[in-house]
Amino acid sequence: MAEMTTPPARFGLAQALPFWISLGLPLIAVLAASLGGWWIALIPASTWYLFSIVDAFAGLDEENIDPKTDDAQLFWYKAITLIWAPVQFVTLFGMLWYVTQADVSTWEALGLMFGVGVITGTIGINYSHELLHQRPKIEVWLADLLLAMVLYSHFRSEHVLVHHRYVATPRDPVTARYNTGFHRFFPRVIWQTYRSAWNAEKTVLRRKDRAWHNPANPFWRYWALQAAFLLLALTIGGLWGVALFVVQAFTAIWQLELVNYIEHYGLTRKHLGKGKYEYVQPRHSWNASHKVSNWLLINLQRHSDHHFKADRRFPLLQSYDETEAPQLPHGYPLMTMLAMVPPLWRRVMNPRVREWRKRFYPEIEDWTDYNKGTTDWPR
Repeated sequence: MAEMTTPPARFGLAQALPFWISLGLPLIAVLAASLGGWWIALIPASTWYLFSIVDAFAGLDEENIDPKTDDAQLFWYKAITLIWAPVQFVTLFGMLWYVTQADVSTWEALGLMFGVGVITGTIGINYSHELLHQRPKIEVWLADLLLAMVLYSHFRSEHVLVHHRYVATPRDPVTARYNTGFHRFFPRVIWQTYRSAWNAEKTVLRRKDRAWHNPANPFWRYWALQAAFLLLALTIGGLWGVALFVVQAFTAIWQLELVNYIEHYGLTRKHLGKGKYEYVQPRHSWNASHKVSNWLLINLQRHSDHHFKADRRFPLLQSYDETEAPQLPHGYPLMTMLAMVPPLWRRVMNPRVREWRKRFYPEIEDWTDYNKGTTDWPR
């Protein structure tokens, strides 16, 4: 693990400001809409290509802040996640109003809502991920609002009750199996995560002697919020508005699952027998310390530590070196683009998975059962 430091002035606005760069994306969306035409490509180009290029020159940030830092000192870091829900609401529905009311071609409307989906997926779902792990109810509500805007509310239940419990085992739908391409992973994970989230919540209710339709089931909140946003889209733009809203939501979900795909690809916890697995370790997540993309993604790429301490605020997430956690060769923006080209992805990542196996599990010679990618192995 990198050396830990806590400079006295670390927690002011100036120090937190790099993590606020996401606020520039709605401005880019407005600029793209005003210019029209090929300028609409500014939105995905800025999140995918620009950050990948800057990452290559900015280098790594492996500095660790004392994880015991008092939460009250992190105000300016938390603020960006707290204000994002209203920012996203205005961006999303403001753009939806514009493309359904202004003189915009069908392809420009689709392109702009695709671009907004890149923002709501890259930033919105990521910020909801930070918020849903926190204790204050207002933060969980903000997470639910962000997820409902992309019609993926069940992510909260699935992520907390399933993913964090079963990560790097066949029982986790979003742990990508070795040699499985993203195009096979994506359609499978869509329906499996919904089913696993629903079953997990039913299990929680059953343990309290409650039926699935009990008001305590969070799916009632999920459905109500999603219905409200769909109704708002219908009010703004009719059926065309609903269609564009769904395009945005699908794009955001695609962005999320691309990230899920790369975070644990090919990594497995050792099966101890009788359905039990070793405890989650930093080595069960791919780590990335690329500075600028971590600013954009509020340290999501320090994913190994997130699975060690799920409610740890993003500025306090720790960076690990290659002796403790496997390292991605590039930041998430470039790695998600690689994931869309399976042969190229396998060429880059499969040798790293094999090296990971040799480093951390030299005693395992036959990985056949670990590669099956089926929830039938082993219980």
